[in-house]
Amino acid sequence: MKRFATVALTALAPISWGSTYAVATELLPPDRPLFTGVMRALPAGLLLTALARRLPTGAWWWKAAVLGTLNIGAFFPLLFLSAYRLPGGVAAVLGSAGPLFVVGLAALVLGERARLRTVLAAVVGAFGVSMVVLTAAARLDLVGIVAGVVSSASMAAGTVMTKRWGRPEGVGPLAVTGWQLTAGGLVIIPVAALVEGAPPALDGKAFLGYGYMMLINTGIAYWLWFRGIGRLTATSVTLLGPLSPLTAAVIGWAALGQSLSPIQLVGMAIAFGATVAGQLFAARTPAPAAVEPFSSTEENDRNVSMDLTDGEVRR
Repeated sequence: MKRFATVALTALAPISWGSTYAVATELLPPDRPLFTGVMRALPAGLLLTALARRLPTGAWWWKAAVLGTLNIGAFFPLLFLSAYRLPGGVAAVLGSAGPLFVVGLAALVLGERARLRTVLAAVVGAFGVSMVVLTAAARLDLVGIVAGVVSSASMAAGTVMTKRWGRPEGVGPLAVTGWQLTAGGLVIIPVAALVEGAPPALDGKAFLGYGYMMLINTGIAYWLWFRGIGRLTATSVTLLGPLSPLTAAVIGWAALGQSLSPIQLVGMAIAFGATVAGQLFAARTPAPAAVEPFSSTEENDRNVSMDLTDGEVRR
């Protein structure tokens, strides 16, 4: 029952991310995705860090920077580049490949065994998402495809390394989330300034949209996501990813007047079924004993550093 509650709370993160498209198109200034990335990450990160009243110490300055870059700073711009160069459906399908990256990386880095049924759940979930979002008019663009694949790999690596490094002694997930969001937002700022120029003028709708993005869509959502990574396997967490495009499709139908075809409904059922199956499979898989990602002792931190030096972690 406790695991079910953790999974349910963690699932709220991708569900929240599924609302990003609707909020961006209805409330935010057009064609400013990088500025939106900064507004999502940096204020939320500073707020969570202030609430936690803890700053990184020692090695956690560079660890937070690396995790923030993987999960936010590199992920957001690459995701937006993919979205601009590809139809939304193709970009969403590339994003749904993230669980496959996590399965492979978790096996290499965390010792989580890559079971066939888990891989099948990830593949079936991606197939279901493709039925929901792909259209016959979808066109392919090499730069967009590469950006989409690398963005998925970046988020997957961030998920696995978040699990691997855990958090320092006496520090909760709120602080670690704040550090990552702050670092990620700072990484995006120069890219946004170079590509998009000065910030746009904001009206009441934009303030409302950015407020939602900062507090709910990013601050709370990423806190739940990283909290889930600490309590579940990395594979279990990432298999919740298809809930994001499914939520976007439901919101598009319910709030934006978009239609859902029978094929899309079947795809939604397949993707949701694969998500549930993935959680059931993960619940039956014992966690590996060799890695203790949330151990806070200095000895464990030294062991992780040795592992990195020996090249065990590849990301």
